Amino acid sequence: MPNIVSGKVAIVTGAGRGIGRGIALLLAREGARVVVCDIGASLDGAGTDVGPAQAVVGEIERAGGAAIASTLSISEPGNADKIVQAALDAFGRVDILVNNAGILRDRIFHRMSWSDWSEVINVHLHGSFNMSRACAVHFRQQNSGSFVHMTSTSGLVGNFGQANYMAAKLGIVGLSRGIALDMARYSVRSNCIAPFAWTRMIDSIPAETEEEKARVARIREMTPEKIAPLAVYLASDHAAGISGQIFGVRSNEIYLFNQNRPIRTLHRSDGWTPEKIDTQLKGAFGPSFTALERSNDVFAWDPV
Repeated sequence: MPNIVSGKVAIVTGAGRGIGRGIALLLAREGARVVVCDIGASLDGAGTDVGPAQAVVGEIERAGGAAIASTLSISEPGNADKIVQAALDAFGRVDILVNNAGILRDRIFHRMSWSDWSEVINVHLHGSFNMSRACAVHFRQQNSGSFVHMTSTSGLVGNFGQANYMAAKLGIVGLSRGIALDMARYSVRSNCIAPFAWTRMIDSIPAETEEEKARVARIREMTPEKIAPLAVYLASDHAAGISGQIFGVRSNEIYLFNQNRPIRTLHRSDGWTPEKIDTQLKGAFGPSFTALERSNDVFAWDPV
């Protein structure tokens, strides 16, 4: 098989480190020209540094690929247009967008500030919208294109101290589904990946007890590069017909997640009152309630 994305032009946000870097490098190895987007901020979004994006561009060029760097913030709508224009100026087109950039501001909910909330939403959700919207007009005009968005099992399942991150990551699922529905007529696809990988975004996991240390040791084996093959496949034309889906990657495992659908119903021909609901709802629906679990409760076995 020839390089799977040969001739394509890809934009990858948050591509200076971790998962984004791994995706950018594999896209380039598989024949794509890449716009490496990263402002070089700290994990909580503070500061800027041109170094990470330029370093990845250097890696790609030394391997014989073509890439340019952008250090513009994707949380500003005008910057998204500028990033897409840079791709057009350098490479003449844009075919792939990987929405990967993000920050963390973990706080238990009753201590979460407005800035903790809004800045996480701005980067993850608003940034994903800004970049997707900037690419959408070009995808529509050329009647092709692929969006790959990073969600998280923190949003799909749950985690402590991450209400802001969970809301952003579930919002990205809705954004991806909306894009998939609206742009299917233009042969444009949109999918999500929930990645399991050891990156600086989970480097703060506590490791004090022996059980916690063992868990962290297992997570460290899930390198960011494990995410890239699925992302590149979904970005390619070989994934035609796959859109609006949520996938997961956990070391050598690939998951397909279900999506919200009704699972139980109650009906009364005489209508409902709060008292009638009280007599029936818990007994009928209780066994099917979704437990208050965290991601590591659901994925409790060692990665393969």
